[in-house]
Amino acid sequence: MLSAFAALTTAFSPALQSRCFSPTQTAAPVMSAKADLEALAKEANPVIGFYDPLGLADLPLWKQEQDAVIGWLRHAEIKHGRVAMAGFVGYIVHTNGIRFPFLGPQTVVPEGLSAPEVWDAIPFLAKLQIIGFIGVLEHVSEDKNFLAADGAKHYMRGGKPGYMPSFSANVHPVPLKLWDPFGFTKKLTEEQKSKKLVAEINNGRLAMIGLFGFLAESKVPGSVPALTGLIKPYDGDYMAPFLPTGPDTSIWTIGNIWS
Repeated sequence: MLSAFAALTTAFSPALQSRCFSPTQTAAPVMSAKADLEALAKEANPVIGFYDPLGLADLPLWKQEQDAVIGWLRHAEIKHGRVAMAGFVGYIVHTNGIRFPFLGPQTVVPEGLSAPEVWDAIPFLAKLQIIGFIGVLEHVSEDKNFLAADGAKHYMRGGKPGYMPSFSANVHPVPLKLWDPFGFTKKLTEEQKSKKLVAEINNGRLAMIGLFGFLAESKVPGSVPALTGLIKPYDGDYMAPFLPTGPDTSIWTIGNIWS
């Protein structure tokens, strides 16, 4: 079952030649033909191979050419996979009551809460800071100036899907990069980088399935037999992340932020 889900989005993974991209070199065109997608699909999942029943790789979304559409779909899958991996680990950390030992938003959160209840309990302004920071990173990843400073291009215009630029174009110096800030991958061979990227894609897919398993079990106990009794029930609303902000709700489900 997991392999079937993992193969569903194989068509939107980085192409074979894109896995040899180095952040320090100029981005070469990496939007491959469909044959390259099929080859990578076989590498990521030899059993199922290329699987695109909806034909998404062939749809002219937003009246864009196939290469641009596939680039967008790949980038979306990689980004969702990375977020899901972070969310999967974060859910486990909060479920087990692991807390940072220093002052922060967690300081005002009571102990013993489930992972989604932790989010509900943090102050509204703290939530805005988190979302605002994510928005800044999103802007950096899409901005042509930040990409050009690294010699890269937008993923829909010949660039590498999933590439996170450095902060070289920032007006304020930033000593570290978001991706691999300590340079652990600098000494890896291209073959090693290729294998690690395929592993990241597959891990991201499984993390998306795993995280939704946590969410499903918390809302409908017993819906995921393997997690029965391990995940605390949650009576909140995942689709209204700001609802518990105050006693009164608004049409934006932000609640009363002034009380």
